[in-house]
Amino acid sequence: MSKNNSKKQGKAIKNQVIFGFHSVLAALINEKRIKNELILQENTAFPVENFKSKINKIKYFDKKKFRKLFGNDQTTQGIVLNTEELNIPSIEEFLQNEKNNNKSVIVVLDQITDPQNIGSIMRSCALFNCKAIVVSKNNSPELTPALLKAASGAAELVNYFKVTNIRRSLQDFKQNGYWIYGFDSSSNSKTNLNFEKKSVLVFGSEGKGIRELIKKECDFFIRLKIENISKFQIDSLNVSNATSIALYEFYKK
Repeated sequence: MSKNNSKKQGKAIKNQVIFGFHSVLAALINEKRIKNELILQENTAFPVENFKSKINKIKYFDKKKFRKLFGNDQTTQGIVLNTEELNIPSIEEFLQNEKNNNKSVIVVLDQITDPQNIGSIMRSCALFNCKAIVVSKNNSPELTPALLKAASGAAELVNYFKVTNIRRSLQDFKQNGYWIYGFDSSSNSKTNLNFEKKSVLVFGSEGKGIRELIKKECDFFIRLKIENISKFQIDSLNVSNATSIALYEFYKK
């Protein structure tokens, strides 16, 4: 296992801001998360009575003040939680825990930078029992309020690992019994989605795809079977949609 991944990722606790009904609700339900302050816009519908014993402070601001501090309702839905980052396991600890599971899947995102896409992928991971997303430390977003809102509460269940070297991480996964599947739209890729019980699903950015160095670590290349309507300039799925389909195929078997 690489030295860079050996540090426990949640060790340096940082403050975290969460926006939106579902994301805040999931954070409040999560017993492992420390909740410091809940801030509500006046007349916002939220089951605050259920959580009064779990929050240090609850504040209500009028619409004008709330918008001045946090932006419009579309962004926050009138709900903001000040909390602390979750103390997630290291990748070593995660893999050790997964050894006891008959099936295990990990999603690796290579050069995907859009927080909305990653948040959406995180939600699919939660729904299809994938407990880990691995991204590159250098060019992937942090768990920002926008990403957490897009994840709609899934960040409470899915580990978000930022690693220095994705290729080295894939090598580590192989040593722990995982098979690596790269999703690639080339004609040489298989369309039959038969996964091993321990699988890593690798997705690249739209347009560029998976980098060549990362491709060298893939055991299989897969493409999703879709209609050929490229003459209309529609030739691929959004990466979050493709990930959802792949995770469903793994989950149902």
